[in-house]
Amino acid sequence: MTTQVSKQIQLASRPEGWPTEENFSTVTVDLPDLSDGEVRVKNQFMSVDPYMRGRMSAGKSYVAPFEVGETMTGGAVGKVIESRSDDLPEGSLVLHQLGWRDVAQAPADQFNRVSETPGVPASLYLGMLGLTGLTAYVGLTQVAKFKKGDVVFVSGAAGAVGSAVGQIAQLLGASKVIGSAGSDEKTELLEKKYGYDVALNYKAAPIREQLPKAAPEGIDVYFDNVGGDHLEAAIDVLNRYGRAALCGAISQYNATEATPGPDNMANFVKQSLAFKGFIVGDYMEYAGEFQEKMSNWLQDGRIQYDETVVDGLDNATDAFISMMEGANKGKMVVRIEE
Repeated sequence: MTTQVSKQIQLASRPEGWPTEENFSTVTVDLPDLSDGEVRVKNQFMSVDPYMRGRMSAGKSYVAPFEVGETMTGGAVGKVIESRSDDLPEGSLVLHQLGWRDVAQAPADQFNRVSETPGVPASLYLGMLGLTGLTAYVGLTQVAKFKKGDVVFVSGAAGAVGSAVGQIAQLLGASKVIGSAGSDEKTELLEKKYGYDVALNYKAAPIREQLPKAAPEGIDVYFDNVGGDHLEAAIDVLNRYGRAALCGAISQYNATEATPGPDNMANFVKQSLAFKGFIVGDYMEYAGEFQEKMSNWLQDGRIQYDETVVDGLDNATDAFISMMEGANKGKMVVRIEE
């Protein structure tokens, strides 16, 4: 019998500071019969990402906030189990934004069919082959205007986006790639698996002390996932005409008070620096180019990746909070159904 209900996770209240389990609730929703053009999808994996913390607040941003009492959304991949659409027959593997639930139902145009590749887990469409990898690619190539021979510094380098940025920079001809992470285990991973030339544990000493020693020649590109002291450290050492892609500021997402801005902004003028914030949705025209390159890199074994997999939709909120605390290596995903 076709599943007629969907277990879903809703935002119960807006977090103040760090989110807790009390900010979420689990509900069971009765699904209506399919209308013409609709499909029903059993989700296999869903994504938890830092940007979701911003959507839990009521402030204005580039995407509407989650509403209290409504089911949250986010990247997910699953299979069509019932269809009234000729475009997406039953059995199709699809990528979509109706995560935080075990069964999704919507018009077929809200789902993108993806190919099933032997040896490639479906979860990779939420990470290296999906928006995560695309974010790294366009941030580096289109936003930071990477050039062959550049020295690149990546903060949050052991995370999903950061681990992709460093490898792509190497493949495109960086002369040196430096990354930061929050433990010796992660810095070892950066150097031994992801090929970073230098990996800095920012908990071992202030990053503003470590980075100048790691890059005595300065850096040309900074890919920012962290903000705060990492941003200041990068501004200290960026060479003339240096560029930065501002992707995230996870160090500040749970702050309850305003944090001071960088104390070295004069370098913007002295060094003719160019900083640009971005969201991947503004660069979707590069998705085809990225997919072709990343697929080839993966097939050739030139890209490595890690996934931190948490089992069960009931553990999705734990996974999200753990990801915000930096517990993940690579992409954090929740396995809902094989």
